[in-house]
Amino acid sequence: MHEAIETRELIVLDGLGDRLQATLHRPADRGASLYQGPAGQGRPGVLFLNSLSLPRAASGDSAVHWASSIAEQGYPAFRIDLPGLGDSEGEASPALLESINAGDLAPAAEAAIRQLVERFGLSGVVLFGHCAGAVSAAYAAAGSRDCKGLILLDPYFHLPQAKRPKLRRELSDWARRSTLGRLLSLLYDYGRNFLLLLAGSQPPGNANLNLLARWKQLAATRVPILLLKAPGIKAQGSKPRVGEFDYIAHVVKLAGRKSRVVTEFVESADHSFANREGREAVERHIAHWLAVNFPLANFTLSARSASPVRTANSRCEAEKSKAAPADLGCALEGR
Repeated sequence: MHEAIETRELIVLDGLGDRLQATLHRPADRGASLYQGPAGQGRPGVLFLNSLSLPRAASGDSAVHWASSIAEQGYPAFRIDLPGLGDSEGEASPALLESINAGDLAPAAEAAIRQLVERFGLSGVVLFGHCAGAVSAAYAAAGSRDCKGLILLDPYFHLPQAKRPKLRRELSDWARRSTLGRLLSLLYDYGRNFLLLLAGSQPPGNANLNLLARWKQLAATRVPILLLKAPGIKAQGSKPRVGEFDYIAHVVKLAGRKSRVVTEFVESADHSFANREGREAVERHIAHWLAVNFPLANFTLSARSASPVRTANSRCEAEKSKAAPADLGCALEGR
């Protein structure tokens, strides 16, 4: 507990009129305090966004683990609850998944980026997003000049259903349990695969075209992007399941050869990346990617100012693990 108190602080940001609660993980080499300085002269920070309705600690406190690891490398890390989520003010949309897919949370994230850069003298911010959080991160990055990089875990580029119909869920469960069901499911997948081959490289009708356009715009700026992918249901190795459009290959191609998109497949992870193997693999990939793209030798921490950052509370936060509503679930549900 004492160590956590020494390395973390609660801070409050303005989310376009809503008070947003966030946690700062101080860089290990700065001791108990981080100092203000002119924007643009400090190190880059890493900002974690919510995944759907999960609080900023994420599944199994995985975001806490990764933010602490990033801070130990020397980069300030921030975990934020966007409006209506976790501990922050505001009302979450009743159709939260659709709202996220439309980019509705991006303006609040952009406002938070601006405040962090100015308040902590950062050279910029790397946005971290998982699943639905990766969608918000991509939208926010496209609209923010202070976003210097992206770390995306299992991003999706289609428009999924918030909840699959009960009959479809029951059929999926039966197909996984039954020998005949597995055979019929495989035949169905191959039928879909045939249709995808006929369509060529064009994304299917449920593609999030607005998000794909933002992605292309963002990748053209050559901002470094780390894309981590876990194996999907029925997928073998790094390949998508039979009959599933390969969005990862599509967005890498869309980014162009001059882009700085790095794609890694984390075979040992589940979708949450919160299992031990997945969490450790993500930690290793992030550490290497940050060291390559943002070597600390190129930055200074703005220590010339003697004014300590004012935070809402200097005690260690007690993370609230609010469960995501059952009717929302994972954004990948129903792909």
